[in-house]
Amino acid sequence: SCGRLGGSHTASSSQRSSVKLECASCRGFLMSSANNAIAIWLSWVCAVIFCMIVVGGVTRLTHSGLSMVDWQPIMGVIPPLNAADWDAAFDAYKQFPEYQKVNQDMTVAEFRSIYYWEYGHRLLGRLIGIVFLIPFIVLLYQKRIQSPMLGRLTIALILGGLQGLLGWYMVKSGLVDMPRVSHFRLAAHLSLAMFLMAYLFWLILDLREVRRLRVGRGMGALTYLLAVTLTLQVIYGAFVAGLRAGLGFNTFPLMDGRLLAEAATMMSPYWLNLFENGAMIQFVHRWLGALLLVIVLVGLATAIRERVSRPIVAGWSLVVVVTIVQFVLGVTTLLMYVPVVIASIHQSGAVVTMLAVVYLLYISRGSADR
Repeated sequence: SCGRLGGSHTASSSQRSSVKLECASCRGFLMSSANNAIAIWLSWVCAVIFCMIVVGGVTRLTHSGLSMVDWQPIMGVIPPLNAADWDAAFDAYKQFPEYQKVNQDMTVAEFRSIYYWEYGHRLLGRLIGIVFLIPFIVLLYQKRIQSPMLGRLTIALILGGLQGLLGWYMVKSGLVDMPRVSHFRLAAHLSLAMFLMAYLFWLILDLREVRRLRVGRGMGALTYLLAVTLTLQVIYGAFVAGLRAGLGFNTFPLMDGRLLAEAATMMSPYWLNLFENGAMIQFVHRWLGALLLVIVLVGLATAIRERVSRPIVAGWSLVVVVTIVQFVLGVTTLLMYVPVVIASIHQSGAVVTMLAVVYLLYISRGSADR
């Protein structure tokens, strides 16, 4: 801490100025220290969210999401511990459509394997709450969270709570008639998880005071177009997953020997195909991926041609690399009939691509250098 002038000593104006400078320096150091602590904490939260998205994808791919047929936020942290508990959980599962229409021959041992994936997914959801809430309370008690950041972190807390509720709302849709969750609710659940992670990542970049650079209108428009297209791609990826649309038309670039399969336009009115027809949804997901690839290549070429700042070129280069990898993973997943491992890596790649785009959007969004 800075020294204070005490006793009967009368400070000169230069001494008073020196003390003010030292006090300002102390305040800056304390604020920087607090920001670093918050940034590290939020990075851990993002890491757990990433794990939860990955496990959620595996849970979906292994058809495990409907194995836990009730929602107990507190008591649900304890899994079945003995044979009687497992029999009770299995009996509860038997009362719902997935067992009655799909898994009539399932054994208790097979039920355990799908139960643990959904249990792990929900456990990670609780862990996110703990990893967020406890440090939040501690930092708040220590008065290390300034007022503007407090509001933004409160928004994150609310979004996290809504994500838990939305997850159960999604599961409920598969416990009624059809043994499959609503693809609309699945898309909302995944989109909110990725938005929450993007939101926290944006806060981390703010706390780290990452430099934001001036870009022209053309570059700015391309960046926003990239962000919007990626958002649509994530939504349609969730639609594909929810309708299991990746299990059909496992060729690329043609579908059943045609650019657009005849089955993709069978619903009436026509627009309904875009939201309910698995063939059309797979077609849209394919070519949104190709459009993303075109946008990032054009963006990088434009950045190089216009000789924009080096960090902007580096940001576009990063996005190009992750988009190419993600596109190849998507095509491979389709051609190999959606193997769990590759499909899980593909979903993980979507999160990495999103973070790269958020970073690019952040550094190129400012109207002036900072």
